[in-house]
Amino acid sequence: MFEERIKELRLSLGLNQIQFGRKLFVSKQCISNWENGNIRPSIDMIIKISKTFSVSADYILGISNERTLDVSGLTNEQIAHIQNVVNDLKAIQNDDNT
Repeated sequence: MFEERIKELRLSLGLNQIQFGRKLFVSKQCISNWENGNIRPSIDMIIKISKTFSVSADYILGISNERTLDVSGLTNEQIAHIQNVVNDLKAIQNDDNT
């Protein structure tokens, strides 16, 4: 599951393997090896990935399907706007699925 999640995360951010690796200070080859299941990152690296890209280690490892957004530092009004956008996107997705 890690292989799929790490690639999904990278692609959702619009990053190629080189760009993703630069953010984590690892090589493109390292990212490729993770995505192909050739090697696994260390626990320290999983923590770094989760902090760098604001996802939980549980999400990266496939234990949970929930993704969260870090809204610390935002006002309640700003958070409410974000929640409205999320709700609108979910409604559009539900309409497309029916």
